[in-house]
Amino acid sequence: MDVIHLTYPLKIRNEKPTVLALGYFDGVHIGHQKVIETAKKVAMEKGLLTSVMTFNPHPKEVLRKPTEPMMYITPLEKKIEVLSQLGVDQLFVVQFDQSFSKLTPQQFVDDYLINMHVQHVVAGFDYSYGHLGKGTMETLPFHSRGVFGQTTVNKVQLGELKISSTLIRSKIVDGAVDELPELLGRNYVVEGVVVHGDKRGRTIGFPTANIKVTNRYMIPKLGVYAVTLDVKGTLHEGVCNIGYRPTFKDEEVMPTIEVHLFDFNEDIYDEAISLTFHQYIRTEKKFGSMDELITQIELDKNAAERYFQLNKAK
Repeated sequence: MDVIHLTYPLKIRNEKPTVLALGYFDGVHIGHQKVIETAKKVAMEKGLLTSVMTFNPHPKEVLRKPTEPMMYITPLEKKIEVLSQLGVDQLFVVQFDQSFSKLTPQQFVDDYLINMHVQHVVAGFDYSYGHLGKGTMETLPFHSRGVFGQTTVNKVQLGELKISSTLIRSKIVDGAVDELPELLGRNYVVEGVVVHGDKRGRTIGFPTANIKVTNRYMIPKLGVYAVTLDVKGTLHEGVCNIGYRPTFKDEEVMPTIEVHLFDFNEDIYDEAISLTFHQYIRTEKKFGSMDELITQIELDKNAAERYFQLNKAK
């Protein structure tokens, strides 16, 4: 997949006729995949390339200026990886800044669609474009000047719920990681690197890999999870604690992510990893003694092992 970064004002023109899927695509969830699969189908029928256009950073970061850095379901690097796996030919990453945000709907269509040799646009029913989102799928036929066609994809639901990035964010915040595969089409994954910790786990018989997340991923709520860790191309089952280690430290500012892998005793410091969340086990607790902590960790390990026995890790 070719990744093409675009900044305003545009200095390049795409010369390859293409069908374009439009959206922000945080999570690249089931609804997003329906848009992309529709674009691929149209592209195949027309003998054209399949392209996706996304924006970076999230428009909310530029327009609303959140007090804290925005966290993502799929930061740009992960989004690129997932889109590539979906068989997209080209990805246009538009730098979203104040100048770009002020483009009128017609300017956006002229510069970023017609100028980019788009022959057909596919987007969700609620997609908007141009300054203040005044352009919609209903206005697109007018702004297209008859140069390209369009397909509007209706909302994709799970039961009564619309599958959306907002819904997925709420599930992550709630720790409901076991509900994410039917929304994302895959388990929830964050990527990072193994760093040195205080090595206390090995002194109580449960060595842990301390994970430093390497991008602005949303982190599930504090607690204990059944997880798999992909390191050096091999998948290992384990149990993960996200929290402030209240038994040892009362004033930690940032939560830690510690993973105990089953039947594992390798040196993986500084290794890049992918951490997959499968099942929430319990909330974080403060224990009155080391013995209570050890007993609970053993229970957590057993719970995670039972989960993987019943649900073969994917």
